[in-house]
Amino acid sequence: MTDRPDVATLRPLVAPRSIAVIGASDDPKRIGGRPLGYMIRAGFSGPLWPVNPKRETVQGLPAFSSVDALPGAPEACIVAVPAPMVPDTLEACAAKGAKAAVVFSSGFAEMGEEGAALQARVRAIARAGGMRVLGPNCLGIFNAHCDWMATFSSSVDHELPTPGPVSIASQSGAYGSHVFHLMRQRGVGTGIWITTGNEADVDVADAVAYLVRDEDTKVIVAYAEGIRDGEAMRAALTDAAAAHKPVIFMKVGRSAIGAAAAASHTAALAGSDRVYDALFAQYGVIRVDTTDQMLDTAYAAARGRFPNGDRLGIMTISGGVGVQMADAAEDLGLQVPPMPEAAQKTLKALLPYAAVRNPVDITAQAFNDLSLITTNMRLMLEEGGYDVVVAFFTMVAASRFIADDLIKTLEETRERFPDKSIILSLIAPPEIVRHYENGGYAVYEDPTRAVAAAAALMRFGRFFARPPESAPPAMPAGAPSVPADALAEHQAADLLQAWGVPFVDRRFATSTDDARAAADALGGRLVMKIASPDILHKTEIGGVIVGIEGADAAAEAYATLMTRAADKMPGARLDGVIVAAMAPEGVETVIGVQRDPTFGPVVMVGLGGVLVEVLGDVAFRLAPFGVEEARRMIAGLKGAKLFEGVRGAPPADVDALAELLAKVSVFAAAEGARIESVDLNPVRVLPKGRGVVALDALIVPAEKT
Repeated sequence: MTDRPDVATLRPLVAPRSIAVIGASDDPKRIGGRPLGYMIRAGFSGPLWPVNPKRETVQGLPAFSSVDALPGAPEACIVAVPAPMVPDTLEACAAKGAKAAVVFSSGFAEMGEEGAALQARVRAIARAGGMRVLGPNCLGIFNAHCDWMATFSSSVDHELPTPGPVSIASQSGAYGSHVFHLMRQRGVGTGIWITTGNEADVDVADAVAYLVRDEDTKVIVAYAEGIRDGEAMRAALTDAAAAHKPVIFMKVGRSAIGAAAAASHTAALAGSDRVYDALFAQYGVIRVDTTDQMLDTAYAAARGRFPNGDRLGIMTISGGVGVQMADAAEDLGLQVPPMPEAAQKTLKALLPYAAVRNPVDITAQAFNDLSLITTNMRLMLEEGGYDVVVAFFTMVAASRFIADDLIKTLEETRERFPDKSIILSLIAPPEIVRHYENGGYAVYEDPTRAVAAAAALMRFGRFFARPPESAPPAMPAGAPSVPADALAEHQAADLLQAWGVPFVDRRFATSTDDARAAADALGGRLVMKIASPDILHKTEIGGVIVGIEGADAAAEAYATLMTRAADKMPGARLDGVIVAAMAPEGVETVIGVQRDPTFGPVVMVGLGGVLVEVLGDVAFRLAPFGVEEARRMIAGLKGAKLFEGVRGAPPADVDALAELLAKVSVFAAAEGARIESVDLNPVRVLPKGRGVVALDALIVPAEKT
């Protein structure tokens, strides 16, 4: 969208200096009374003006009969009035000079056409008045750093939020409250909490973009059912990646039922789930599927250590649990390499009956001599070179006989290795857990969840350590645009070749004589295909003949193909026949482009050529991108090892495939508005150094509007 206000305009919404509450209630239990009561308790330092025409005071503060009667312009207004009154109220706020408003009221787009029209008025008023509006149908916002509590959430009722490194952006108010409450139980403070509801104006992309710029926010947690402005979300995540600020995202609506529920809840478009996976992979976002995953990842990330690697060291007092943790590490793509031989010998001398490779089983003997823990940790971090160490101590860590000494031992270890990531798995009362946390350790009861947290930290670390992204290739000079009318294969191939896509040598024939001439010119074994913009899948009508040799065979194949096409597809436009050289052997892949309604053109690469739909081994990225991102795309395929050469086959030219993907992404970005989809299928990846070659091309132009 091109009419989005700058992110800086959100400051009065997120950190206002003066506040009016329209529909303020003297009852602190009511929706219109809660935010006022919360801010009075918190000690908000700026002007706080309740608007209620029926009262002289509200919760001990002087009340005003209307927005017009306020003694000054509030930076932000809380609107707690019935839906039909919201537009007039917002107009009054804008006229008074307010720069932001939070609308709790429901009864808008989530309720059908009439509500959608009311919501459109809200958006228009916001734009015309230069005012940012959160909601409607939202649970509001708080900023614990400045005591701004524009919410009626019960999660704030019993205990006001404590400022911390994590901030939350959520379309769902109830779920956002749920996550905030659980985060607080884990001892992690939430600095800023934004729930966007129906997103008439401010949306999740706005919230994320603001939190990226907020210096107090170190970790961003986001929840969405659908994204309205893909370009804005992509820009926000680009900035987060550049700032090395971790983003943990739960995007729901994977299933058809979930997507339908999302649409009915917030009138959001759920979009293609694979495209969201591509977006998150491209910008280093960790996507979570469960609340536990979200909390575990944010809790670990809040400590701010993101090791660049994938080597996990495991220390345990149980051999069986060590195996369990190693299995979890392998499932998560981590390496669990053995300790160096010298380190193993040192440990074996101290613990003759211990397993000392990795996992290292220090046995219960370590609790008779805590120096064994110190020694082992030192060896793992200094000599083992592990990026993260996870130590399993179970309930022994809370034993009244050793807890104090173990806490002291681990504090000394942390002092010696202040920048290393060490995660503990133990069971202890909250007050003891807090001691370990205060010593700089993340603590998990479940050892496999501790391993998953380690994997998340390393994923962030590897992403943050990447060199600057390579730029997409330059657009070829004079490259043609996609026409509005349907294209036959030879026309699509000619157009894409001008954009840098290599094709097999080919000729176009409109007669048997043309076919003879093409066969003589090309020589060798040939493939011939019917050319028609109305026949998209030629093999299904017998529209492809392979292994043709010589001019006579080419003329016969031409006649056969034209007859078959006329019989099987009467009425189809038959332009002629493509005569092409048989391509050399290589790894069969497919490259495609699809125009996503939210994020625009998306590029796909997959294994299997014509079998891609059966194998389902594909990767996506948003266009455009550079060669390095294309390499990561390819590496993400489950069957990527095929490119290394299997069963005697030579290694394939992955470099050429990556370069082609980047070129296709540039084409997709430039021509995205004119195309619905593109298929290059198959694309044969030849042996290393010999390039790639496309055998077939299909361009489906965008529907005319």
